[in-house]
Amino acid sequence: MQIGPYQLPNNILLAPMAGITDNPFRRLCSQFGAGLTVSEMVISNSGLQQHPRTLQKTDYSGETGLRSVQILGTEPLQMAAAARLNQDRGAQIIDINMGCPAKKVCSVAAGSALMKDEQLVEKILTAVVDAVEVPVSLKIRTGWDLANRNAVRIARIAENCGIQALTVHGRSRACKFNGNAEYDTIKQVKQAISIPVIANGDIDSAEKARQVLNYTGADAVMIGRAAQGKPWIFKELLAKLADNDDFLPLSLSEIKTVILQHLETLYSFYGATSGVRIARKHIGWYFDPLGTLPAEQKNLINQAQHPARQLALVNASFNFITPRVA
Repeated sequence: MQIGPYQLPNNILLAPMAGITDNPFRRLCSQFGAGLTVSEMVISNSGLQQHPRTLQKTDYSGETGLRSVQILGTEPLQMAAAARLNQDRGAQIIDINMGCPAKKVCSVAAGSALMKDEQLVEKILTAVVDAVEVPVSLKIRTGWDLANRNAVRIARIAENCGIQALTVHGRSRACKFNGNAEYDTIKQVKQAISIPVIANGDIDSAEKARQVLNYTGADAVMIGRAAQGKPWIFKELLAKLADNDDFLPLSLSEIKTVILQHLETLYSFYGATSGVRIARKHIGWYFDPLGTLPAEQKNLINQAQHPARQLALVNASFNFITPRVA
């Protein structure tokens, strides 16, 4: 799959997720073969561009893949300025968020709420594409609600404005993440435009990825929540989609190594205090599918304040897990 001048190594991509797809997680997913990783969404507000949290979101140190940053906003000129700034900071692809269903985002008419105003969509896309020299991609939902699925119209607008790749999450904004994603709309979008289309929503296995690719005709799939606590899913999907009979799931020992590597990277990137705090959710995601930890052990992990203590507790937690493959 190609986005502008860039040929991606494969078509299994990591979705941008707020509070999750930071530098350490992107690096880890790339290590396991993600064809493209996208940053957390970065607000386009000019007053926040030098904020430490914004700078962390757009820190590409140690990354080896293409640098794609997702921007969020409602004002065309502000979005254009944010796109230029991120291009200057090293972004090789600018992704525009029109897919986030979060209330705090939609309450200011950003994210998927923008799909209600097709004229504004066109103004934003035109402004951003004209402002940068790198390719611009767009992420949308099927529409505002089930009665107003306008993804095909938005897709045509996007192509006409010069957008070079389009991701469609198979739910409306009103659905949030409830129910099952539908792929009929993604199929219709793919049939309506000629730019690459990326299918997103509920793709958590090689079987599901193959089914979605075959049914929709999409050029790629984007993995979101299924990568939480399982960044090696990209290696697994790539092997299974290639019918690699030699593929073996990660052993418990290998999973332990991945977790400890991730935690060490978090401490290094964020510092001890923030790193320990941010690591807690990842530790929970890692252990959920492995086996039940005693409540006391979970509490100790969540109460840990220092990296050495947290690492020691994670190490000890494997004593409660029966050795097996994931």
